[in-house]
Amino acid sequence: MFRFLTAGESHGRSLVAIVEGVPAGLPLDATDFDADLRRRQRGYGRGRRMAIEHDTAEILSGVRHGRTIGGPIAVLIANRDWVNWQYTMSVAENPPEATPGARRAAVTRPRPGHADLSGGLKYDRQDLRDVLERASARETAARTAVGVIARRLLAESGVEIASHVFEIGGARLDDPLSVSFMDAQGIGELDDVRCVNAAVADAMKQTVDRAREAGDTVGGAFEVIVRGLPPGLGSYVHWDRKLDGLLSQGLMSIHAIKAVGIGMGPLVGGAPGSQVHDEIVRSEKTSTGTVPGISRPTNRAGGLEGGVTNGEDLRISAWMKPISTLMKPLRSVDLATMTEAAATIERSDVCAVPAASIVGEAMVAIVLATAALEKFGGDTLEDFTGAWRAYSERIRARLTPEPA
Repeated sequence: MFRFLTAGESHGRSLVAIVEGVPAGLPLDATDFDADLRRRQRGYGRGRRMAIEHDTAEILSGVRHGRTIGGPIAVLIANRDWVNWQYTMSVAENPPEATPGARRAAVTRPRPGHADLSGGLKYDRQDLRDVLERASARETAARTAVGVIARRLLAESGVEIASHVFEIGGARLDDPLSVSFMDAQGIGELDDVRCVNAAVADAMKQTVDRAREAGDTVGGAFEVIVRGLPPGLGSYVHWDRKLDGLLSQGLMSIHAIKAVGIGMGPLVGGAPGSQVHDEIVRSEKTSTGTVPGISRPTNRAGGLEGGVTNGEDLRISAWMKPISTLMKPLRSVDLATMTEAAATIERSDVCAVPAASIVGEAMVAIVLATAALEKFGGDTLEDFTGAWRAYSERIRARLTPEPA
């Protein structure tokens, strides 16, 4: 079973992720994490912190000579901003020698839309910084690193993952499902909006610019597309093993994600069955997915039927709310005095939807790696990929017509 745990706070010394269940023999190097960690930090509308942090990963255990050895893998991501926050995070009171920039009063004015108030009440924290630092989306850097490991494992059997942004602040693509896997895969690492349509991307940037000028924030939506999955990952037998439910939970666990859709998503509620379900047709030569001899003229189901992959591209979307920290803050209550006051202002982004799409890729990879290991098992990479190949061959043999 692919499992992971992350530890650390937004302005702590570092984030650490511990991953269990990775088969021995998977090629893995610290530099493998660089590209996705960079992509997570980019995006139009990101804040000043991205100019400070340049995330890199250090493998502490579980890898030797460039390959996993079967034990837990520990990955550390240092926090370059720690020097600016060490007094705030490590001592009870600001010492006299602390620089003015390092002296920060306790946070007592919770931000609407954030975990500040509910978390402070749950754990009885007088200084809400204890809540907001752990609840910060900075934690997703560790998830992105874990996603790299999951992607490497899936890639050994030919699975590829990509994403694209289709809405920011009301500027959106008309039909996100028309974006092919190749379109999404072709988005460059330096693309700061991650939208496949240049005109829509420009409109998205203008929306972000207007929000910045107004001291406001904007949300949006992205889609993750996965190619190369076999049919049969997940389960229709038990409710808690349905892959669509597990994927939805994985994406909903990302900070500020408020809705998830698979395939057509919420549009299925307003269309007749004839315009929702994907017909199954005989394919003499090439198939649209990984099921030999079978094609689907459409993929409205997003590659999942009955909680199980069907061999078509997996397509899952997530909608992100605007970030909770506003430069023109909303009304709140100072919990220290129980008087009305403006909410706390923290260094933040205007928009983080492009970055969230990278975290979305990671979470989808983690859920799929877990499902694949549950189905194919194996203590070594050869065991895992060998079982995957044998399964694919069994399906191919079943769907190959007997010679006349």
